[in-house]
Amino acid sequence: MSTAPFPVQPELTAVAIAFVNKRAIADRVLLRASPMTKKEFKYRRYDFGQNFTVPDTRVGRTSKPNQVEMKSEDVTASTQDYGLEDPIPQDDIDQAPPGQNLLMGATEWLTNLIVLDREVRTAGLVFNPTNYGSGLTKDLAAGEKFDNPESDPLGVLSDALDAPVMRPNVAVVGRKAFSKLARHPQLVKAYHGNDGGSGIVPAKFIAEVLELEELLIGEALFNTAKRGKTPVMTRAWGPHMALHYRDQAALSGRGALWGWTAQYKTRVAGSKPDGDIGLRGGQMVRVGESVAEVVAAPELGFLLQNLLGTP
Repeated sequence: MSTAPFPVQPELTAVAIAFVNKRAIADRVLLRASPMTKKEFKYRRYDFGQNFTVPDTRVGRTSKPNQVEMKSEDVTASTQDYGLEDPIPQDDIDQAPPGQNLLMGATEWLTNLIVLDREVRTAGLVFNPTNYGSGLTKDLAAGEKFDNPESDPLGVLSDALDAPVMRPNVAVVGRKAFSKLARHPQLVKAYHGNDGGSGIVPAKFIAEVLELEELLIGEALFNTAKRGKTPVMTRAWGPHMALHYRDQAALSGRGALWGWTAQYKTRVAGSKPDGDIGLRGGQMVRVGESVAEVVAAPELGFLLQNLLGTP
């Protein structure tokens, strides 16, 4: 068994790093920190209650001021490797049309699948009620659903935004739920100035009304059927909405945010000859990255579940 490391190639790695799936939002939901040189890392989890406990600040003429200490818990975690391979027969490489680089094409395809996996993984983390503090989740009742024209979505959202210890400035919502919200009579009336009968409200307006810095809409679809079976397309981002407080300075230790992403080094890609591919051998292309999605402050978010009566 070979013990040599898989060869990483700069030209394929450049393709993997530069690849962008414009429909993927995971990197904007859980911002990536600067690449680390070690897989294991530590982050601090604070008790936000201490920020709102008022101490006795009075000082006597000759006495010392009362002492307070910012307490935190160091949490140790480690990044996880995620990668895929694609075997390319040498015959395919030899017979490819001029100018077509099968290795780069495979790199892009594998990277897209890794990005999709991260999207599904991130959606599962963000829409999991166990990742929020006590009292910071709400399962909408029938009369509150966004596809109920008699509901009050702005009231529901306003109350949710006021619940965390720091008001969220970013919202993440699944496409179907957003589409219903954008056509809700209450929003249409506010935007178009009509009776709320028909129309579509742009995301930018909804973000402004809710005083959000960013409104992210999850579009990704993935197949849940077993290989070889008829595809069953499922939305990665379901009919829910997460509201998060996000301070980008937290990535350098000077702020707070609900969650973020740790990454070890950068995404990598490479290929190596493999004599077991077909009759004449071929090239095995590999792409991967080492990341960890971290929920750092459950108290800085609110999760609204089941926004639709008919998901």
